[in-house]
Amino acid sequence: MQHEATDGRDLRPVVVAGVTAVVSLALVVAAARWGWLGPDVGRGSSFCEAPRDGWVVQPANTWSNLGFVLAGLAVAWYAGDRLRLGLTLGAHPGLATAYAVLVVLLGPGSMAMHATQSEVGGHLDLLSMFFVSGFALGYAAMRVWRRGPVFLAVAFPLLVAVGMAVYLAGGPVPVVNHAGNAAFSVMLVLAIALEVVLWRRREVRQDTRFGLAAVGTLVVASTVWRFGRDGHPWCDPTSVLQWHGLWHVLCAVAAYLLFRHYAAERSTTSG
Repeated sequence: MQHEATDGRDLRPVVVAGVTAVVSLALVVAAARWGWLGPDVGRGSSFCEAPRDGWVVQPANTWSNLGFVLAGLAVAWYAGDRLRLGLTLGAHPGLATAYAVLVVLLGPGSMAMHATQSEVGGHLDLLSMFFVSGFALGYAAMRVWRRGPVFLAVAFPLLVAVGMAVYLAGGPVPVVNHAGNAAFSVMLVLAIALEVVLWRRREVRQDTRFGLAAVGTLVVASTVWRFGRDGHPWCDPTSVLQWHGLWHVLCAVAAYLLFRHYAAERSTTSG
């Protein structure tokens, strides 16, 4: 069955990402409402916001994750126009849809932790983060080593598994809080390094503005993340606006900008 708008736009990316958003959000809301993820053990409680009565423990840090859902849907909408997807994504448009889905899942994954402060919620938060960092690193490696989607299909779950293994086996790490965040950060740094390698090769024409904007937004987000920690002078536990919530919004913007960087890739022979 074809899902195509009258203007020729392929609606399948939006349908897939939209269904993912509705189902995953429904599940996380139900899980928080009826306690499916287990008891509150304080996971994520160090991100300034005071726990509230009710089934959403950290409202600001929970609902700000809808930014990821919106970013993923924006990626899916853009992906519906194959002519705008660039060299690699244009040849393999399913990868654009996959990335849209992974960005959408960042929202419910983080919501699971902040809404419940449960152990399982914390695991889902890190898993959703490794989904995106694993894709970013695997996709960059695929292009550096001139491989295809099969390479990414193998590398992606391996990278996610490695990230989760480091997270589950590791302990506290200065600055970034714990080993899971460290593994996530290392994956992103490696992905950026490989993107630089691609840029230096000059084999494809890249609009670096989106890549630089994505990195810049991440740098700002990382600074904001520090403001939203317990004990920081700017932490206000009772505020309806939280620094960690802003971190979520900025990371969602960075995820969208990263996709636009991918989609801006063009052949050196194109006009």
